[in-house]
Parts: sequence; structure tokens; C-alpha cells
Amino acid sequence: MTETAVESTESVEQATSPSASGTSDEQLIAMLVDRARTEGLQLTGEGGLLQQLTKRVLESALEGEITDHVGYDKHDAAGKNSGNSRNGTRAKTVLTDVGPVEVRVPRDTAGTFEPQIVKKRQRRLTGVDEMVLSLSAKGLTHGEIAAHLAEVYGVETSKQTISNITDKVLEGMAEWANRPLDPVYPVLFVDAINVKIRDGKVANRPIYVVMAVTVEGTRDILGIWAGDGGEGAKFWLQIFTELKNRGLDDCLMLVCDGLKGLPDAVETVWPRTIVQTCVIHLLRNSFRYAARQDWDNMAKALKPVYTAPSEAAATERFLEFSETWGTKYPAVIKLWSDAWAEFVPFLSFDVEIRKVICSTNAIESVNARIRKAVRARGHFPNEAAALKCVYMALMSLDPTGQGRRRWTMRWKAPLNAFQIAFEGRLTPTNH
Repeated sequence: MTETAVESTESVEQATSPSASGTSDEQLIAMLVDRARTEGLQLTGEGGLLQQLTKRVLESALEGEITDHVGYDKHDAAGKNSGNSRNGTRAKTVLTDVGPVEVRVPRDTAGTFEPQIVKKRQRRLTGVDEMVLSLSAKGLTHGEIAAHLAEVYGVETSKQTISNITDKVLEGMAEWANRPLDPVYPVLFVDAINVKIRDGKVANRPIYVVMAVTVEGTRDILGIWAGDGGEGAKFWLQIFTELKNRGLDDCLMLVCDGLKGLPDAVETVWPRTIVQTCVIHLLRNSFRYAARQDWDNMAKALKPVYTAPSEAAATERFLEFSETWGTKYPAVIKLWSDAWAEFVPFLSFDVEIRKVICSTNAIESVNARIRKAVRARGHFPNEAAALKCVYMALMSLDPTGQGRRRWTMRWKAPLNAFQIAFEGRLTPTNH
């Protein structure tokens, strides 16, 4: 530390000494800032005012802890022959929100002092760990986070250290994944995204996500699971069974992307649940069988089908569509015919319910955040690392709470319609 920094530190210590304890917080801050300007001391950066204040606060807290531990104030004669006494200090550098700060940690002769504000072997304060978790949740790799800490705070941090910090979320993740669920949800949205996991060799593995809309109209991610890449419907049956074991007895509707065999899995666990295929996925899959120049005309011809006022009207419109396009694209006709039982349920409801269950758009924003986080990492060394990354991305979905408020407002009208259409199955007293 330079001579100027040493003098400034002494100024800070004088300003925060007991003689200044009668000064209000506002006056103290003004005095320190004024002194920093006078002496040319920067607010941030190495040797800056914030760093020195942090050092002073930490050392004062540690001094209070050692006083409580040995039972007497510093230089107090009561400490003589007390059986345990102060034994000097040792220097230790900790990473804080304002950069690395060197503090003097007191010791005792008996070696029984266990500091709490800066614990033994602790090299980072809590705020730094929270910052690392936040950056990781936003999709930064461990290398990028290490580079950020080096650039902003001038401290070298290994990738392993950052990995150890992010591993702290695993305990909370396990508790979250096994928490009890509500007995009933109006709608479940289910989907799966592929991530690259190294298991001998790098391969795509599905991460299954279940998102629910609660009876209050809020969004709730019920869980995430890593599949083995096998039959999706069979794995969904395991997931639904787990959700039921966690307390989910009933859901009114389940919206999916049209996976074959999934309706049977739903019926096995929740017999009264209506399965709705995403109309947008159905349209996208239709275009895969058609030439690009026919997409616009085909979309116009299909619109009367999925906007029909009733199932009977939709059937008539689909027959007309089949007469026009059946010869040229029989695979499209078969696609809609096979999915018809899961396509038509939303046509039985009014517009308030239709517009929220006709697609999986509600879960797409969640998937977009997950994809952003996993894409930055390329691939994961194991399944646990992939799930940890997805979990942190999900926990940072709505940091301001504005999304929760928007969801609640958006779902007020549909929930009222659900309450009428499903004969009070949403009423908690029925469960």
C-alpha cells in the first residue's frame, strides 16, 4: 500500500473511531467523502475509500468478536492471568464486493477463537459468492466469470474455485426438487430441451421441464429431470408419478408438443386431465412435409380449422383442407388425423381459455433462458453439472418480480373460466 493510502487509512480510522461515535451516519459519510476529495483519494479501486472502509468495518467487527471471546477489552488489565489472552493478529486477504481487502485477524493464546464475520479459511465474503452465482445463472462460463473478477477486482480466481461456489446451490436444489406440491393446478405445461452431456462421449440428452400455473395465477416450475435419451413417453410417466407422490392429485389440463404416447402416460396418473397438443407445433410439423412455396397457402387453409367455433366446425374445415391438399401432401393429412383427439379439446372452451392453452408459448420463455445458459457452456462433464446450470437459470427468471405480477394479471380471466368449466375442481376444499 502506498504512503498516501496509509495516510488515508489512518484518516478513515480516525473518522470511525469512538470519538466520532456521536456523529450521525449522514454526517460521518459526508465527512469521509469530503476528506477523500481533499486528499485525492478515489472512491473505488485499489486503496480507495470503499476498500478502506470495508477493511475498517471488518477489523472492528473481528475486534469485537475477540473481546467477547476472551472476556476483556484490548489493553485491559483484567486480561492478565485470565487463562486466555490476545495473541496478536495475522494478515489475511479476502475478496469483497469492492475488491480484495487485507484485514488483520486477531488470535488468542489458547487457539480457540473462531471468527464469524471472516471465518477461518474463508477467502470470499457472501456478496462475492452471490455475484458469481448470478453471473453463472445468466449464462457466463466459469472462465468468463474468472476473467470478469480479474478485470474488475484485480484478483485471480481459478475455475475450480468458481465451480466450488456454484456447487453451493446443490443442497438448495435437492430441497427444491423434493418440495411438496399443491394438490391441484389448472394447467401444466411440459417440454424437453436437449443439452450436450459427456458420458464417455458427448451426446444430446433431454432435460425435462414441468411448469404449472397455480390457482392464484402465478408460474411455478415443479421440477427438472435429465433423461437418458430413451423413450420420452415412458420417462414422462415416471415424472408424472413422482409429481403425484409429491402431492399433485389433479390438474385440469396438460399442454404438450404432441409427443406420441404422452396422453396415455397422463391418463395413467391423472385420469380426468385433458391433454392439449400445441397448435403451433402442429403447424410447424405440417410445414416440414410441404414445399416452401406452399407454406403461405397452407397456413391460410389451416387457419379456419384451429379457429373454428366448435369441434364440428373444425371437422368440416379439415375435410375441406383434405380435399384441397390431401393428394399433394398426404403426410400432412395423416399428421393432423393422428393428433386430432389431442388437438380439438381447446375448441370446447371460450376464448379466455383457448388463448392460454392452444400452445406451449407459456413455457417457451423458460426454455429460452435455459438454452441461453447451456449454449454458453457447449457441453457438460456430467448430468449433475447440466442440472445445476439449468436450476440456476430457472432461479434467476424473475429477479424484479414484475413477471410474477404480469402472469397474475394475465391469468385472472382464464382462471375464472376454468372455475366454471371444471365444476369447482379448483376449489381447495375439494382436495
